This record gives sequence, C-alpha cells and structure tokens, in this order.
Amino acid sequence: MMASTKPDVLRILCLHGYRQNGQTFRERTGAFRKIIKKHAELVFITAPHIVPPVKGSEDGEAQNSDERGWWFSQEDDSYNAQEVSQCCKGYDESVELVKQSIVEQGPFDGILAFSQGACLLSLVCCLQERNPDLFKFNFAIFVAGFKSRSIPHESFYETVVTIPTLHVFGDTDKVIPKEMSEALLPSYKEPVILQHPGGHFIPASSQQKQVYLQFLDKMAAMKS
Repeated sequence: MMASTKPDVLRILCLHGYRQNGQTFRERTGAFRKIIKKHAELVFITAPHIVPPVKGSEDGEAQNSDERGWWFSQEDDSYNAQEVSQCCKGYDESVELVKQSIVEQGPFDGILAFSQGACLLSLVCCLQERNPDLFKFNFAIFVAGFKSRSIPHESFYETVVTIPTLHVFGDTDKVIPKEMSEALLPSYKEPVILQHPGGHFIPASSQQKQVYLQFLDKMAAMKS
C-alpha cells in the first residue's frame, strides 16, 4: 500500500503487542479505528519473531495462532516486560523491519504502538532523534508504553525525544502497570498524556475520543 490519495489524511504505521500480529491488532482496534477514520489511515505490520506456545497450555487455538514478538528478554525465546535482562534477542531485526516498512509502505506521518510494540517505538524514537536520516516520521502514539529493561537499551533513554508524542495508559492495567508507563514520560520533551480508568487496551470512549482527535488535528495542522 502506497501513500494515501487523500493528502489531508494522516498515515500511521501500527506496531502490535507481544503475542499479537498485525491482523489481530487491527481486529482489536475496531472502536479506535472508527473514531479516527476521517483523520488517519492505519497500516499494520507484523513482528518478525514467532513466539513459542506457552508451556503446559491446553488452549489449542492460542497455540495454533500466529503469535509474534519484537524481541525476547531470554535466550529461550521468552519475554517479560518487567524483567531486567542482558538479552534483547531479535531486536535488531525488528528495527530493520520498521525501517524497511517505512521505506516500502510509507511515507508515514506517525507511528502508533501498543505494549511491547510501544516499547520498541520508544527505542525507534531515540534512534531517530540521534540520527534523523534513519527513520522518517513526525509523531508517536504510545499505548501501554514502557522503558525496555534490557540492559543494552539503557543508554537510549538518556536521549530526550523532541517530536510530539501522545501517551495512553490505564489505571488498572495489570500487564503494564501505569507506573511503568509514567516512567517513560521523562524521555519526551512535551508528552501529551491520556490516562484512563481501564486496563491493557486502547480506550475509545467519547471522552478519550476528544484527546485523540485534538492530537491528530494538531499533527495534521503541522503537516500542512
């Protein structure tokens, strides 16, 4: 898919969470997509790494689905967002996939990402801040984002990201507690915050709709 035929519509690359893929993430964003459909075109990609089935799982459907991850925190191809680790197996391949997707399917105005995808986006933002020629996008939307606890990534967060960002996180998120999302905020110059009472998902109530649309309208105005 190439650039949108509607010049006033923002094009946004979307990065899914751990154990999702581009299609399942798209399916889970139905209400959000309906809210922003006149403002943005979303393009979903799938992480390069297959996540092994959960050991001892009896859920055949889950084991047969195409579950993907952006990198692993252990050499046995497992990932724990709250685990401090020396390992970031597969990270480089995922950065290259994002870069390739921007070149082949772009241009993109921004990137939206969820959970582990949002963690990857935090690193991609730092890479772009350090070298603007590596990536070409103008804003970022993080949903349940957090700082990577892989030790090789620690130095990334010394860089302050200056592009506009929107950070969405839930008070009752049990997967990525809000404190983890809040810890990411100092890495951004002027973060816009959307805190909601729910859990680990993209909220799409009327109240949240206004925040999304205000942010996207501002991005569209900057584009024009």
